[in-house]
Amino acid sequence: MKTLIIYYSQHGSTEVVARTLAKELKTDILEVTDLKNRSGFKNKLTSCIDSIKETKTEIAPSEVDLTEYNSIYIGTPTWAGKPTPAIITLIDRCNLRGKDLYLFATMTGRGGQATVDRMAEKVKARGARVIETFTLNTKDKDIETLINDTEVIIDILDLKMYSG
Repeated sequence: MKTLIIYYSQHGSTEVVARTLAKELKTDILEVTDLKNRSGFKNKLTSCIDSIKETKTEIAPSEVDLTEYNSIYIGTPTWAGKPTPAIITLIDRCNLRGKDLYLFATMTGRGGQATVDRMAEKVKARGARVIETFTLNTKDKDIETLINDTEVIIDILDLKMYSG
């Protein structure tokens, strides 16, 4: 069985973390795209409200077959202390029964722990086991720093032990 990293990233920080995990852990990777326009001030405000309400959104891919994966990482930015609508939609559409999940959230302020806690509630309700969670503050960090911080998390949590 294999490991998959699934992520949504609006501005690129979560993508850097996900790609670093995939490279270091030698896993497959899949980006989820939110098909709703979420750029600009008005859309940003609407996006935060959508996160708080856990409003579903159109995503691509619309479905993800996880049959060949036993371990799955799911990563999201933190919006208003919640997971993004794209990740909430993905979780609600996936068959997670019997899967081992690793959840992570990036943030530029606070709310990352609340984000992974909510994701954990949702994936457990869908039959998954949460093995590990982590958050990473990305505020004012360049790509090199994000990569380094992610590598430190991999070492601290001994995530290579679980990859395979």
